[in-house]
Amino acid sequence: MDSKQLVRKILTSCVAVAIFATYSMVTLAASDKIVGELSISGKNAQGEIPAVTVNGETAQNGRSIFSSSTIATSPNASAIISVAKVGKIELAPDTTVLVSFSEKGFSSDLITGKITALGVSENVSVKTPDGKIVKLNAGESAVAGQTQTQTQTSSGGGAWIWYAVIFGGAAAAILIAATSDSNNTATGGSSIIVSPLR
Repeated sequence: MDSKQLVRKILTSCVAVAIFATYSMVTLAASDKIVGELSISGKNAQGEIPAVTVNGETAQNGRSIFSSSTIATSPNASAIISVAKVGKIELAPDTTVLVSFSEKGFSSDLITGKITALGVSENVSVKTPDGKIVKLNAGESAVAGQTQTQTQTSSGGGAWIWYAVIFGGAAAAILIAATSDSNNTATGGSSIIVSPLR
């Protein structure tokens, strides 16, 4: 075999091994983590879009957000976190939240402020500062420091009290009307009929 052909075969083999190693490293480095995008709205006194902090760092519009990030909005800024195939959540001004997300939906720890679910495919789970976990559907909000009395009332927890008050009042009115002497008719007695034709 010619020495030139031997060198070519060795060089070709080395290039093939190098290409294989490069592509396998790229495949191993690829991450299957879900990434969200941050959209900021609002205006500063100078007319600029205010910044929002992500894990203590100032973030601008369009920044990538990873799961388990702490996001804080200023008093004049609101933010929307969009995650493909999961949905969106909106953070009101002056809100701090630890947000996590996966293919199944959002879960977050609300520290201050207000969080609203926007067009999500699954429920949003929000843990409020008092330890309650609230499930949100699209368009619903959770506010730090407010109890979820609407959810409890709609489940029928205290509705029987109102029915008892209404029926008790009706029964009392019937008893008072039946025992009062203001009526001229007595039960089982005879009554006088006055004809208007006489």
